[in-house]
Amino acid sequence: MSLHVVAGAGGTGSRTALELAEAGERVRLVSRRGLGPAHPRIELVVGDTTDADRMSELATGAVSLINTTWPAYDRWPAEFPPIGAALLTAAERTGAGYVSLSNTYGYGRVDGAFTEDLPMAPIAVKGAVRARMWLDALAAHEAGRARVTEVRASAFLGREAASSVYNMFVVPKLLAGEPVSYPGDLDVEKSWSYIGDVARTLAAAARSEIAWGRAWHVPSNRISVRELTTRIAAAAGVSAPVFVPMTRHELAWAGLENPVIAEMIEMYYALEHPDVLDATVTERALGLTATPIEAVIAETITLPLAA
Repeated sequence: MSLHVVAGAGGTGSRTALELAEAGERVRLVSRRGLGPAHPRIELVVGDTTDADRMSELATGAVSLINTTWPAYDRWPAEFPPIGAALLTAAERTGAGYVSLSNTYGYGRVDGAFTEDLPMAPIAVKGAVRARMWLDALAAHEAGRARVTEVRASAFLGREAASSVYNMFVVPKLLAGEPVSYPGDLDVEKSWSYIGDVARTLAAAARSEIAWGRAWHVPSNRISVRELTTRIAAAAGVSAPVFVPMTRHELAWAGLENPVIAEMIEMYYALEHPDVLDATVTERALGLTATPIEAVIAETITLPLAA
């Protein structure tokens, strides 16, 4: 059994740990409170992902070091870089392959589908943060100091994605039969990354010798916000959704009372523009496919009514 270290015990990290453990691998799941799923091959340990010395100690002897740690949305510029730097340092010191979870923000605004060979061209602060973390990791790879790869997802769906924008804004109100609001254009095509598929892609990249030195896209479903919401309502047996528009102006007003919502303003371009992830390379090279949207919806309607 190989050892994999997973940093972050949130929904994605825990699901990734289970994916590896159920495949027969040993997993060391690291979080500030030592939380995570109970499994005979998962070791739950306490660690600070900004502490390079501690993470180096925990990653010694590991095949991979998988970073699923995400700070609160309004603290990305301050907290993401130290996490990335510490974990990359741990990978360089120990030889563990560094697998980082990211998203599409680093690409900026793109006409057409996102492909992994696009350059980093962020047009927002949070995109710049993610782009810099990847470019730093890639530089370490090209210098021979570490083996690195990055797995990029789009909007998250699934029960473990309770803090995703869609699950926060839409699902609880929809299931309660209340009008729903979601910022941006409700009818443009979007890619939705199911947490289970994110975990499978992270695990596959960590175990593959062809993964290093490049990025991989999570196989995801393409569907508009309006159609997705309508189909969730039908599956849950609740009334068809009543949409209340949420303009950039209204989002800004909401952000006066909520710092997380305030941080969505700079990303509004991604909410009103098609945001489509091309995962063809991942599907062919790693043998993965997106979970059918019907199965994702069936899980989504089990979310609690309270956000």
